[in-house]
Amino acid sequence: MKIITKLSLLMCMVLITACSSTQSLQEYYIDNSENPNFLKLDVPTSVLNLADVDLSESEREAMQSLKKLNILAFKKTNENNVEYNAEKEVVKRILKNDKFNELMKFNFGGGNASVQYLGDDDAIDEVVIYGNSEEKGFALIRVLGDNMKPQHMMQLIKAIQKSNYKGEGLEQLGSFLK
Repeated sequence: MKIITKLSLLMCMVLITACSSTQSLQEYYIDNSENPNFLKLDVPTSVLNLADVDLSESEREAMQSLKKLNILAFKKTNENNVEYNAEKEVVKRILKNDKFNELMKFNFGGGNASVQYLGDDDAIDEVVIYGNSEEKGFALIRVLGDNMKPQHMMQLIKAIQKSNYKGEGLEQLGSFLK
C-alpha cells in the first residue's frame, strides 16, 4: 500500500510539472515553502556582519548590489526517496531554462554543484547555486541583487572573509542536512 501511495504521488508530481513546464525558480520556492521535506530560509545581507568592516570601494559596491539570500533545501531520507528524485528532476528542468547562464559546475565529496545566473553578463540580477548529494539531499541558494557584476562575486567573498561572519543565520540549514 505504501508503494502504491508513493507511486501515485510521483505520478501526480510528474503530471503537475509536465503541465507547468514554465514554472520559475521563484514559483518553485513558493510552492515548496510549506512542504515538510524542505527547509526555507530568507537570509538578509545584514547577517554577514559587514557594517563595521573596513571594506575597499569595490567590496562596498559589491555589498550594496546584494539584497538577500533565499535558501531552499530538501533533506533526503529513506522514507522520501521517491519525492526526492521527483523534486530533483523538477529543479533540473527549471535550471535548464535558456534564461539561466551557467558560470560553472563542480563535484565535491559525494555530490555535485552548479552556479548559474540570470541577467546580462555585466548586470546580474540573480545567482543560483544548486548543490546535490545523493546521501543528504539538495539545496538551492538564490543570491538576489541589483545589477551585480561577475567581479562582485570575488569581492563579496573577500568582504565576507574580512568580517567575523561564522555562519550565523545558517545554523538551521546545517542541522537540517545532518
